[in-house]
Amino acid sequence: MPAVINITNKDIAYAEHILLKEDQHFDTERKDFIKNVQTIDLQAVPGSGKTTALLAKLLILEKHLPFDNNSGILVISHTNAAIDEIKKRIGKYCPKLFNYPNFVGTIQSFVDNFLAIPYYLNRYKKKVYRIDDEIYNEKVEKIFGWSISGFTHQEQKNARYFLMGKNYKTSFRFGLENGILVLLDEINGNKLKIQRPKSKDWSENEKRKIEKWLIDFKVRILKDFAVLHFDDAYFLANCYLNKFPHIKKLLQKRFPFVFVDEMQDMDKHQYDLLEEIFFDGGNSLSNYQRIGDKNQAIFNGNAKLDNIWQARDTILKLKGSYRLTNEVANIVKYFGLEFIDIEGRFSNPVGTNIKPHVFVFDDNTIRNVIPEFAKLVNKLLAEKKLQDNPQNSYKAIAWRKEKLDNGKIGLQNYWEKFNDDNHRPKEDYACLESYLFHHDKNKKTLESVRKNILNALIRILRYEDILDDNNRNYTKKKLLSFLKENNEKQYEKLKLLLYQWSINVIKGNKNNVYPDLKSYITEFLDIFGKSIQKSQSFIETPANNEQIIIKPTKLKNDNIYEKDGTKIEVTTIHAAKGQTHTGTLYLETFYQRKYESNRLLEQFKGNIIVLIMQEHMISN
Repeated sequence: MPAVINITNKDIAYAEHILLKEDQHFDTERKDFIKNVQTIDLQAVPGSGKTTALLAKLLILEKHLPFDNNSGILVISHTNAAIDEIKKRIGKYCPKLFNYPNFVGTIQSFVDNFLAIPYYLNRYKKKVYRIDDEIYNEKVEKIFGWSISGFTHQEQKNARYFLMGKNYKTSFRFGLENGILVLLDEINGNKLKIQRPKSKDWSENEKRKIEKWLIDFKVRILKDFAVLHFDDAYFLANCYLNKFPHIKKLLQKRFPFVFVDEMQDMDKHQYDLLEEIFFDGGNSLSNYQRIGDKNQAIFNGNAKLDNIWQARDTILKLKGSYRLTNEVANIVKYFGLEFIDIEGRFSNPVGTNIKPHVFVFDDNTIRNVIPEFAKLVNKLLAEKKLQDNPQNSYKAIAWRKEKLDNGKIGLQNYWEKFNDDNHRPKEDYACLESYLFHHDKNKKTLESVRKNILNALIRILRYEDILDDNNRNYTKKKLLSFLKENNEKQYEKLKLLLYQWSINVIKGNKNNVYPDLKSYITEFLDIFGKSIQKSQSFIETPANNEQIIIKPTKLKNDNIYEKDGTKIEVTTIHAAKGQTHTGTLYLETFYQRKYESNRLLEQFKGNIIVLIMQEHMISN
C-alpha cells in the first residue's frame, strides 16, 4: 500500500499547467475532488470537466509511482475511445501510469485480463481463442445442428425447438445463484424457463433433458472451441471469485487506487462485479472512486436507476457546466432522472449565446431535417454567432438506427444511407468485400487494411473447418507463423500481396483489389488441401448487396452530410457518447412504444421528472 498521499495546491498548479489554458484554473469544486483520494462518488453534470479533473489527479498520483509492494493505479472506463482520450491527453507526461503494475483500460479488458482468461486457463489448461460476440454467434450457428452424445434424437430436437421458438439460440447465458450454475435468458435476465412455445408442454423429465442439453451445448463452445461471448467473461469472472475468493484481496493490494470513469454506463453485471471486488462491503483495501452522472446513463433493456448506481456515503458534486450555456442548461436540467440545478457557464467565444432550436417536420419533409440543420449552422457562422474553427464538430444523433415497417421512425428515415459499419470498425463482417471497405480510416498506415484482409482470410478458414496443429482455429499470428515455417514461398507471396492490396485500398482502388483477392483464395485454400465450399457465399456476396464505388482520391463515408463546407456526421447516441460537439441535432425516434416527445412532454414544459414517471420511462 502507498503511504498517505496529500495533494497540495502546488500539485494542482502543476496539473493546471498541463491540462488548462494559461489563464484557466480549477475552481473549488474541482480542487476538492482532485485532493480527495478516499472512497467517494463524484456526480458531475455534462461538460463539468470531470474527466479533466480526474486526469489532474492521475498526473499528480503518477509522481508517487511506483507505490510500495509494487502496487499501482487502476483506471477503468466504458469504451476504448475514452481510454484513448486519456492516453492522448496525459500519456507523454506520465508514462509510468500506462505500464505495469498499473492498468488503464475498459471494463471488458480488465475483466478479460485479470479474471476470465486466468480462470479459463486454470480450468481448462489452455488459452482462450477469442472473446467476441460475433465469433461466438457464428460458432453457435455452425454447430447448432451437431449431435451431442448422451441424448436421443427427440431430446435434441426438443432442445433446438425450444431455442428457436423463444429466439434464445445465441442469447441464453450461464449465471451463478448462490454458487450454483443456472441458465439465464440473457445477461442480467431471468432464469430460463423451459416451456414449449406451442401446444402441449413437455414433461418434467423432458425439460430436465433440454436443460442439460443447453448446458452441454454451451460448454462445448466454451471448452472445445475456446470461444467466449463477451458476457461469458463476466460469468467466468464470477466463477473465479466464487472458487478463489482471496483473488479480491490480491486485486485490492495490486490496485490501492481505483478510478471508474463514466460509471453510469456500466451494466448491472459490470457494476456488481466492480462493487464486489473493490468496495467489498466497505472492507476493501482499495480507495475506490466512481465518477460520472446518473443523468447521462444510456440504459439497456430493463435497467433500473438503483441497479446502475447506489450512492456512497460521501458524494462530491460538480454542478458547473463549461459545455452548456445558461440558456441550454435551463432547459436540459429538467430532463434528468435526478434533478440537479445545472449552472451553465459556457460563453460563446464571439459573445452571443444561442438558444436551442426545434425543427418541426412531417413524413414528407423528414429527409430535410439534417439539411435544414446544416443551413442553420451556416447561417450562424455567416452571422458570426458561431466561431468558424476547423476543430468545430457537428453531429446528428438518434437512439434507434432502424426504420420500422409500420411507419415508426428510426435514424434511417432521416438518413437512408446510414451505414453503421462506417464508424465502428470491427474484426468480422458479413462478406469479404466489407473487409476492404470498413477498415479504420482514422489510421494513416497500412496496418488497419492489412489486419482486415488477414481477418477475412481467417474467417474463410473457419468456414472451411481448417484448424491448426492443436485442433484450434487459426489466429492471424498463427497463420503467418505456419506459412513461414511450412511454406516460405507462400509466406513471402502473401506478405507482398498484403502490401499491394493495402496500398491500393488506401488509394481508393478497392474495386481492383476485390477480384484479385477472390482469385487468390483458391490458391490460399490449396495450401491446406481444401477448396472453396462453405465460404462461397461469404466470398461472393457484395457488401450491402451492392457494389460500393469508391472515388479514386478519397474514401467515401455515407454517414456525412456536407453543405457549403459544413459537415454533419450522422450517427447514434451510443457511438457519439462521451464526445463534445459544437452543435448537436437530436433526431427523434420510436423506441419501446413511444417517441421522446411523448415521454418527455412535461419536461419540455419545465417540470421535473417525478419518481413514478421515472420508473415508467425506464421500464417501458
